[in-house]
Amino acid sequence: MQTAAPLVTNDAVVLGILAAILGLVFWTSSRPSGFWKRFYTYVPALLLCYLVPAILNTLGVIDGHASKLYPVARDYLLPSALVLLCIAIDFGAIVRLGPKAIVMFLTGTVGIMFGAIASFEIMRLIHPETVAGETWRGMTTITGAWIGGGANQAAMKEVFEVDATLFGQFVAVDVLVANVWMAVLLFLASRAQAFDRWTGADLSAINALKARIETYQAEHARMPTLTDFMIILAVGIGVTGLSHALTGPTVGWIAGLPQEWRLQDYSLTSSFFWIVVFATTFGLLLSFTRARSLEGAGASTIGSAMLYFLVATIGMQMDLNALLDRPWLFLLGLIWISVHGGLLLLVAKLIRAPLFFMAVGSQANVGGAASAPVVASAFHPALAPVGVLLAVLGYALGTYGAYLTGLMLRALAT
Repeated sequence: MQTAAPLVTNDAVVLGILAAILGLVFWTSSRPSGFWKRFYTYVPALLLCYLVPAILNTLGVIDGHASKLYPVARDYLLPSALVLLCIAIDFGAIVRLGPKAIVMFLTGTVGIMFGAIASFEIMRLIHPETVAGETWRGMTTITGAWIGGGANQAAMKEVFEVDATLFGQFVAVDVLVANVWMAVLLFLASRAQAFDRWTGADLSAINALKARIETYQAEHARMPTLTDFMIILAVGIGVTGLSHALTGPTVGWIAGLPQEWRLQDYSLTSSFFWIVVFATTFGLLLSFTRARSLEGAGASTIGSAMLYFLVATIGMQMDLNALLDRPWLFLLGLIWISVHGGLLLLVAKLIRAPLFFMAVGSQANVGGAASAPVVASAFHPALAPVGVLLAVLGYALGTYGAYLTGLMLRALAT
């Protein structure tokens, strides 16, 4: 972790740096020829929006953990983006994407559980000291985080009585490995056509959804006015405000229910969980109303811009210096995520699933609702809600999967 004070501590300046990075990436990626055209043939623009802030954080120019920009982007920009991206969605078409999306999501869940066992045994052969003692307890917290989210991670900390120091070390492993994996998925997204040819995937449902959105956009496109922009922001930010307003009473009511129901273990007392659920739900409901016409004025474009700022603030959380604390733990994490990815590749090939289902199914597990729509939108902005819906499912499964994995790890360790 960073020890020296970062060069830039003022969040206003950090925000300016992030805006400049995003602007520069988009400007260079729009060049029709020359070096940048060749460069972006191999390096996705979205990946740079994520990695450049990560490099600045690692070098100590900024400090992503001390900055308040990520919580702001997560709690305000992400819900607003989800509302605006959902407005133009064809909910029926999402349903018609078929069962392969669920199959790949559940494969990702099983991959994380099996990956925990496999990485534990592999590290016992490579470097036994890494998995000696209480290490298995810390691994349960990553399992909770990678299947569900922060609430599931905290639940495992309590259930398996994880020491605070060990917990902190595995939080570092979680952050670094999950961010590296997200970078891999964003890179793969730019190679989707080659992957789908390899698996022989049937893209008809996904292409039909994208085509319906693009047709709607073309038919209703107009030169936006200031009034259009103000209404779009009013809808996006207004629904976000409503989601926050409803979240407080909802969480309070659930927290008052009998403790033996352990609803907190399933993220049901998490404010962020309910903010995302409400924002997505209202956005989908608005897609059935005249609000859908806002797409013609660029609602999803503004939503995508908000999402890119979220991407930059997510990148700020990554610090490669964390490797210096317990480097062997990071090898454990890399083996773990590799097993998860390998199983996804195998099943994708067997059932001829598109890369979209594999990538979003994986990120809905590992990254949750904050980043699953980012990966989904790398394929098409219209697909962002699919990532959110799967991530919500992950919150529900996180505690069950992590608890079962913890029991197996405990048996291996004794």
